[in-house]
Amino acid sequence: MAAIDDEVLGGIAFVGETLGPLFTEDPLTGDAGELYDALAALDVPAAAQAWPFCDPSQVECELQALTQGADADRRELADEYRRLFVGPGPKAAPPWGSVYTDHDRVMFGATALELHDWLSEHGISVAARDNMPDDSIGRMLKLMAWIARMRPELLREYLEHHLLTWAPHFLELMEREAQQPAFSALARLTALSLRGIQDTLELDVTEPRFYR
Repeated sequence: MAAIDDEVLGGIAFVGETLGPLFTEDPLTGDAGELYDALAALDVPAAAQAWPFCDPSQVECELQALTQGADADRRELADEYRRLFVGPGPKAAPPWGSVYTDHDRVMFGATALELHDWLSEHGISVAARDNMPDDSIGRMLKLMAWIARMRPELLREYLEHHLLTWAPHFLELMEREAQQPAFSALARLTALSLRGIQDTLELDVTEPRFYR
C-alpha cells in the first residue's frame, strides 16, 4: 500500500482538529471558545475555497451556517448541543458508535470494545477527562487527526474499520434531529469531509447492521 501524501495527511488532520472539538466541547462550558470565536470571524468564501476534500460550493453554505451560529447567542448553541448529545433525558443524537451498531443499543458495546482493543494493540493511549467510551464521534475525529500526524501507517485501517463504518449513519441521524441550523450544517460538513477523505484514499468500507 502506497504511503499517503503529506498534503492529504495534513488535510485529514485539519478536518479532525477543526470539527472534532465541535462535537466534544459544550459551547458555553467547554474548551472550544477560541474555535467558536474563529468561526464567528471566518471569511466564509475563502475558507470554502481552502476546505480540503470538498468542492467549495458544497461547503460554503455549511460554513456560513456555522459562522452565524457561532456569532449568535451561544446559550442557544449550548442548549442544542446538550439536547443532541448530553441530556438530561434521552439524547436526540447519541454520539457513540455502539448505540447504533450494538443489538442492545448500549454504550461500551462491540464498536467501543473493538476500538479500545485496536488502540491497545498499537500502543495508543487516549486520554479522557470522563468515563465515556472511546467511540464518540468527536474523539474519533480528533484521533483521526492524531493518527494522520503521528501514525499515518495506521490511518487507512482506522478509517475503514472503526470510524467510517458508522459515522455517516450517525451524521444522517444528527442532521435529521438537529433543530438549530449550525448543528445541521456541522453534520453535513462532517459527512461531506469524511466522504471526500474516503474517496481520496479509495477506502473500502463495509457498513454494519444498524439498530437505531
